[in-house]
Amino acid sequence: MAGIVVAIGFLFNFVARGVVDTFMVFILPLEAEFAWSRSTLTGVYSTYLIIAGLVSPLSGMLLDRWGPRWTYGLGLIVLAAGMGAASTADALWQIYLFHGAFGGIAAACLGIVPSVALLGRWFDRKLSFAVAFAYAGFGSGILFIVPLTQGMIDAEGWRAAYRTLSVGLVALLPVLMLLPWDRIARGDPSLIAARRESSEELGHVQLPSPEEGFRGWTIPTAIRTPEFWLLVQCFFFTASSTYSVVVQTISFLVDEGYPPLEAAFAFGASGMLSILGVLGSGWLAARKGFRFTVTLSFSATLIGILALLGFSFAPLRALVLIYVLAFGVSQGARGPVISTLSTRIFARGQVGAIFGAIFMTMSFGSALGAWMSGFLHDLTGGYRAAFLFSAASVVGAVSPFWYSARLRNPGPLPLPVHGQHEENTA
Repeated sequence: MAGIVVAIGFLFNFVARGVVDTFMVFILPLEAEFAWSRSTLTGVYSTYLIIAGLVSPLSGMLLDRWGPRWTYGLGLIVLAAGMGAASTADALWQIYLFHGAFGGIAAACLGIVPSVALLGRWFDRKLSFAVAFAYAGFGSGILFIVPLTQGMIDAEGWRAAYRTLSVGLVALLPVLMLLPWDRIARGDPSLIAARRESSEELGHVQLPSPEEGFRGWTIPTAIRTPEFWLLVQCFFFTASSTYSVVVQTISFLVDEGYPPLEAAFAFGASGMLSILGVLGSGWLAARKGFRFTVTLSFSATLIGILALLGFSFAPLRALVLIYVLAFGVSQGARGPVISTLSTRIFARGQVGAIFGAIFMTMSFGSALGAWMSGFLHDLTGGYRAAFLFSAASVVGAVSPFWYSARLRNPGPLPLPVHGQHEENTA
């Protein structure tokens, strides 16, 4: 059953990220048909990221109250409706609503927040590796769905591509509803019992017993800890760096003379390679530590950014290959690390809701990066300033692992003191 939970996390991350990220290949046809500016269109993706961030804490709460069947079901229905409605759009606000806002709601309900919450009920020592497999769905979805959608746009136009995506999502709904969600939601009985009875090893994820559950970590108490804000800084600037590049990669390459389908495959290949980084980061973190793993991945990210910057001066295909390899392998590699750290640190509390709050701030960083790249393009007429902005964000993302010892290899925080909890709930 634990393997099924990992597969579910992979599948719905594959669907959510792959479908929403098709917006990268809708930018140019929408710009051509409606003459909307590049910064205006990238605002759609920023809207998706902001909505996903705002809804992420709620998705953790929905998982606890409604269970995974209805949380995932809601996400899939909203995503299918958004793609179908977007096919009829003839005004900018409709694209913002149907691809941006609906995509954000769906991503929060289908994405990594519910995945991490469920995986935490089935894994302990191998949690980081299980989370890494769930994250691998992101890159796989980008590799498969984005180029496929570009092909549909080339063949039948952007409206038909939206309709096809909607039909595919509706076809997936019966499969979702038939999954054994009640069994999945209960978790591994022996693991849950062990967590309630023993607290010997700080490296293990543990849950408060029912009688002390009201004293566990909540969002209001977690935000008073330095660990929460260190994770926020890393996630925020990681997202800002990544999304100031990925949202514009296809448009940048096409502007520089790449055929659209080749540009989409380059983007998809970088997403596919993120699978290696995601899986490798879980393995490497267990052996070399979190700081070494994160620093190595950000170094690769920086190499990829500089390769794109170099391509804007000298359009050599070798630089695109360097970008695909370096940026692709490192893309997403920090996600399993931050997810694992959050799950460990706040294990004695509302893990899903707290991680949702941290993930929310990551979405704000993503939205900033996506909007900033479009704004700087319109301001300067190119993407060099956006690439420099992305490089600066890398420094902000990696620095918490160097100026603070709290993220090296932490275990669960002790339960918050009773007085602190009363103050936060008064």
